[in-house]
Amino acid sequence: MTEPPLPAPEPGRRAQLAANLAAVRARIDRACAAAGRDPAEVTLVAVTKTYPAGDVVSLAGLGVTDVGENRDQEAAPKAAEVAAAGVRVRWHFVGQLQRNKARSVVRYADLVHSVDSVRLAAALAQAAGRYRDRPLAALVQVNLDGAPGRGGALVGGADPDREVAAVAAEIAGRAELRLAGVMAVAPLDWEPERAFARLAEVAEQVRGAHPEAVAVSAGMSGDLEAALRYGATHVRIGSALLGMRPTLR
Repeated sequence: MTEPPLPAPEPGRRAQLAANLAAVRARIDRACAAAGRDPAEVTLVAVTKTYPAGDVVSLAGLGVTDVGENRDQEAAPKAAEVAAAGVRVRWHFVGQLQRNKARSVVRYADLVHSVDSVRLAAALAQAAGRYRDRPLAALVQVNLDGAPGRGGALVGGADPDREVAAVAAEIAGRAELRLAGVMAVAPLDWEPERAFARLAEVAEQVRGAHPEAVAVSAGMSGDLEAALRYGATHVRIGSALLGMRPTLR
């Protein structure tokens, strides 16, 4: 059965996306210049949650190669729509992930940013071994402030299932996975500089044990400059690129 074609984008939408993309890339260029870094080191991940597959296709036509989603129930069909349109992008899963979604996520994701427990890493490895022909790249999500209920593993945490070093070791020890680095979201009540400086320290600790884990996913529309100053290699940009999202119900 042939997939129906994607709806044509609204008039002016591609131009709007192009203008937003140029502005975001200019911010990245300026932040990298200020930090003495090469912008080519930075991966822009366009976070397209709540936006249609047509926007992903338009962004791909503008040179965006990396796309992020945070809910599997939206990401899986959207990835299928984009593939059916003949467009290839790298899919990043950036949201909290339940173990029962591992079998779905491994089928389309190229990089999972939010691995925060040994058990989740094991579930992803098991699913990847069954449904993939290559290792799945993964980042350890770090909880920077220790707030209960917040996603992320803790440095030196009392729970061995959710301790940064243990999660990193589990990922690195699984042939079906590839430890790529770390990820964090800046706590709302922290200055971005404090958050990303702390993440940089954790990233260095993880690289000490796993030199290949060089990726640092940090920074969003409001704080990408601070993230780049402290070594982010991936910035996750939603509203600055796609516009303000409707409220999710």
